[in-house]
Amino acid sequence: MNLMSVSTDPVHADAQHTDAQLRTLFHQLNNQLGIVLAHAELLEAKTTEATSRARAEQVVRSVLDAMGTAKEIRRHSEPHATV
Repeated sequence: MNLMSVSTDPVHADAQHTDAQLRTLFHQLNNQLGIVLAHAELLEAKTTEATSRARAEQVVRSVLDAMGTAKEIRRHSEPHATV
């Protein structure tokens, strides 16, 4: 079986298209969250003011939580996922 072949079944093809779109969206979301995380970690490391550091730490925790949530959503949305 050729794994690179495209299904001629419209329903199967639509599912493949949707899966690819979801993977792309998750990739984009993780990239965006990674940028926020990098900036928050940089601010956290460089700031000398306690309130700013605490806020940066909160952003870091929240972004890591959001990344974990995105990973769980992706896991549950995969066709072979068992919930």
